[in-house]
Amino acid sequence: MVILDTDHVSLLEHADHPLQERLSKRLSGLTEAEVATSVISYEEQCRGWLGALAKAKLVKDEITAYSRLIIQLRNYCAINVVPFDERAAVELQRLKSAKIRVGTMDLKIAAIVLAREATLLTRNLRHFIKVPGLKIEDWTRE
Repeated sequence: MVILDTDHVSLLEHADHPLQERLSKRLSGLTEAEVATSVISYEEQCRGWLGALAKAKLVKDEITAYSRLIIQLRNYCAINVVPFDERAAVELQRLKSAKIRVGTMDLKIAAIVLAREATLLTRNLRHFIKVPGLKIEDWTRE
């Protein structure tokens, strides 16, 4: 199983991004059961669009933000979303005890991936490489 980090999920939402086609092509070789994202990525993206809504001063900005929120909802309904469960919580505590210097949200994503013995797809190699035993790949690179 591969689990997409938030940045890979975001790329899939932007058809005009030059790396989107490369990522989509690689993912097309997998079954639906082999591809997932995490509830943490969903939280990160929700917070982003809810923040945009909170900052919106014009109705047109609200309309745009709500439209993007709906697109995001539809995208997450179309992909397996892996939960933060007991196994992930145990992994998170182990990583925190090891004093891994990675942000909380990334550490939670890493814990989910480790608990599932999956591979994380991310462009954020600089942070995730610090997590021992975590399998990471960037499918936007050739």
